[in-house]
Amino acid sequence: MPVSPKSQASGASELLSELARQASGCELCPQLVESRTQVVFGSGPADAELMLVGEAPGASEDREGFPFVGASGRLLDELLAGIGLSRDEVFIANVLKCRPPENRDPRPEEVANCSPWLERQLEVVDPAVVVTLGNFATRLLRGDTAPIGKVRGRPEIAGVGSRQVRLFPVFHPAAALYRRPNLEVLQADFAAIPALLALGPPEQAPPDPGPATARGEAGDEPGVGAEGESGPDGADQLGLF
Repeated sequence: MPVSPKSQASGASELLSELARQASGCELCPQLVESRTQVVFGSGPADAELMLVGEAPGASEDREGFPFVGASGRLLDELLAGIGLSRDEVFIANVLKCRPPENRDPRPEEVANCSPWLERQLEVVDPAVVVTLGNFATRLLRGDTAPIGKVRGRPEIAGVGSRQVRLFPVFHPAAALYRRPNLEVLQADFAAIPALLALGPPEQAPPDPGPATARGEAGDEPGVGAEGESGPDGADQLGLF
């Protein structure tokens, strides 16, 4: 009997809630555990077609428990409204789920410790388009060290876990708060998102069947296996972006 989309979304929501509960007790990064008020897991519908991934919670996020609720969040809401979307329609997460002390950059070991949570979020939500906001999310999900200034605004198909997604790197909204000329760049990049969503998810690779018996062998059928780059305005981008 087919599973209805509503039932699928309900199951995904329950799974995300359970993952959030587990993440709330994570103690892999002692300095982050010491400095955080709470784990900021992420927010949004479990069946969102669009997922936004930022860097880490700031002071407002750490206090309220939701991603992008400070100045960058207000700008993000404006950018979404500009393309006819609202926060309620997208899933928003960060590379790190805990606020780094003094809002310093995430450290490599912290990104490594926290990335499995993001991978599980991506797996459960299964968005068609993933927009990476800034350097840290872009480098993590693209799997290389190319700075955001070199790759922003260029959609690509990328493998995230076992899924293929349309990955779209853009500047972090804070880039426009620090350097207002970057606002036009962000607005132009966000304007491309509806067309990407209209394409739907990219074609998925067939699942790996695992070890299989060769066809014709003994008459059997095949077995089934058990920072700081120059942006378009010429100004050096901060590590955040």
